[in-house]
Amino acid sequence: MKVLADEGDSPDKLIIIGINRAGDSLVRFSPDLNNRIDTIHFEANSNKKIAELIAKGESHLNISFGNKDDIVKNSYGSFHIAQMLCQKVCILDNILNTQENKITTTSSYASVLNSLFSDQSRIFFSVAKIFATGSKLRKEGRAPYLHILKWLAESNDWSLQLDTAIVQHPEQKASVGQVVEKGYLDDLMSNHAEELSEYIHYDSITRTISVEDPKFVFFLRNIYWSKFARQIGYIKYEDTTKYDIALSFAGNDRNLAELIFQYLSENEISVFYDVNEQANILANNVEEYLLPIYQSEAKFIVPLLSDNYPKRLWTKFESEAFKSRFGENSVIAIWFSNTPSSLFDESRKYGGITFEVDRKIEEEAYRISNLIAEKIRISKLEQEV
Repeated sequence: MKVLADEGDSPDKLIIIGINRAGDSLVRFSPDLNNRIDTIHFEANSNKKIAELIAKGESHLNISFGNKDDIVKNSYGSFHIAQMLCQKVCILDNILNTQENKITTTSSYASVLNSLFSDQSRIFFSVAKIFATGSKLRKEGRAPYLHILKWLAESNDWSLQLDTAIVQHPEQKASVGQVVEKGYLDDLMSNHAEELSEYIHYDSITRTISVEDPKFVFFLRNIYWSKFARQIGYIKYEDTTKYDIALSFAGNDRNLAELIFQYLSENEISVFYDVNEQANILANNVEEYLLPIYQSEAKFIVPLLSDNYPKRLWTKFESEAFKSRFGENSVIAIWFSNTPSSLFDESRKYGGITFEVDRKIEEEAYRISNLIAEKIRISKLEQEV
């Protein structure tokens, strides 16, 4: 493009056809090109245009589609999807050529959709499953990749800017934000390029994920997501709390807290950990920000009860916020083996985990995290019953 501009040959033009938002990173590499580029948006076809297309088919076959309005509405402005739906109606009604006498189709839209979705599943189910499970299925996790796929299906322009989507879905901020910030989504797309690249494009610079194939869009938009989540192995993908876990600990015990956070996050469990929230806490009233998290926004509170815990100002505040939750099956106490039990008599009435301080901290953190993850898995199973 620069060569053409420098030569000043006005008849020459360079036309790049692609996904507008996903291609923003091209301009970032050479920002001086920005003023030389015009973006032309390809609009979705109007319902009127879709109806005109169907009418031409009706005229040619001498038929009338009984479910025409449903076909128009669910074509999402795509001629191709409209044609697929009409073809499926004709197959189900055994209309294979022009009719001598005009007839009206009788297949319901639901039966047409089910049949077409079944056909598309043979092609696209495995693609959606690979993306939705990420690098490894974590049954008890928050299914961040599945949520990204669902949000993409709900987008109007077949693309999704993930920073914006995370803001719009704060209940998934911790889990989805983790896979985006840590580069796990980029790794997934690279490791499964053979299966995913034909249908899904991810620009890690602009954090935009897009699809181009209208058939794949149709498949995504007609997924029954709770059923799909169970089919691919998730226990539950819709959560009523912002966090699965909120850690409460004295600063002296941050090494253990950091390891527990890392292990749980690897299992796609949403954890409130103060280091990750520093930017959000800035300029806020800290007590007002933290209070709802420990009172109700985290499903389980995990306090690290060392002899330092009762000596710190913020742990006193946090424990006051969640103390009423003892007995509600929502506080998992971690007792340090070198701390007198009399310090936390109330917590000893309920099940907790002992941290053996004389053992390797990495091994203990891993053991504790696995027990917490199993508790979350059991809790989600109980909710599904």
